[in-house]
Amino acid sequence: MARKDVLIGLLATPAPSAAAPPRAQKGAIGAVSRSIADLKARSVIELDPDLIEAGGLQDRLESDAVDDSALARSIGEYGQQVPVLVRPHPDHEGRFQIVYGRRRVLAMRALGQPVKALVRDLDDRALVLAQGQENTARRDLSFIEKANFARQLQEAGYDRKVICDALSVDKTLASRMLSVAGRLSPALIEAIGAAPSVGRDRWLALADLVEAGGDGVAAAVGETSDARFQAVWDHLSQPKAGATALPRPAPQVPPRVVLAMGGAPLAEATLGTTTMTLKLRLAQTAGFEDWLLDNLPALLRDWQNGKPNA
Repeated sequence: MARKDVLIGLLATPAPSAAAPPRAQKGAIGAVSRSIADLKARSVIELDPDLIEAGGLQDRLESDAVDDSALARSIGEYGQQVPVLVRPHPDHEGRFQIVYGRRRVLAMRALGQPVKALVRDLDDRALVLAQGQENTARRDLSFIEKANFARQLQEAGYDRKVICDALSVDKTLASRMLSVAGRLSPALIEAIGAAPSVGRDRWLALADLVEAGGDGVAAAVGETSDARFQAVWDHLSQPKAGATALPRPAPQVPPRVVLAMGGAPLAEATLGTTTMTLKLRLAQTAGFEDWLLDNLPALLRDWQNGKPNA
């Protein structure tokens, strides 16, 4: 049979059912079959948005009606430019679960138009990894939303490596995220919301306040999530009757810039009340950072003895 006839036969053969997977084919015919399967997996199809259900874990703490309406208007005018990612629903044949692109699905549902989608066969672990990595690539997810996502991963039984991989963070940052989300109740996090202008340090400090003075859910009042965070902060910072006032965070001191002999920036030193943070420019140090760490105890000893190194 000519090669052209082989290709026509492969393309015309209907896909086998899931209950009877085909035998693995070897050689040129097997390679062509796998290539066709790969092309199908990468192709974009159109789906009825009503067939797409929620999947994975909750990433956003709140929705923005203005942004959602703007997205729907943009898609209505220019079309859906970026497909969403879905997987076949594990429990309901013919339906799908969203991996990422929820706002696009909602916009297409509101417009009454089909959704352009990529369909992948993903297990639960692969789903949360894909969802987490997509979230990490988006600039608009706040620290607490990522921390809340990490908490959901932990509660679902995923180990620390999966959490780090899903969020593209190291173990230290993952631990801080889990520390915040673990010490704040889900009710308080949801009451405050995304708080996009509030970073890691203030959330850690709020967790300390919660441990010292209560949950503060009732105090989460304000038009924006940033305002609700501040309201909870102010409420928990107030001294209770008969209690000593909690210290407020010290004002930030601008870092001191240390210059190399040639005038190039070498390091930045930030002096706090109990610690000093030294950030070296590794492009300028050429291994000095390792020597400094190894010799720091001796340097301190010589300084204490009145014999600083030259």
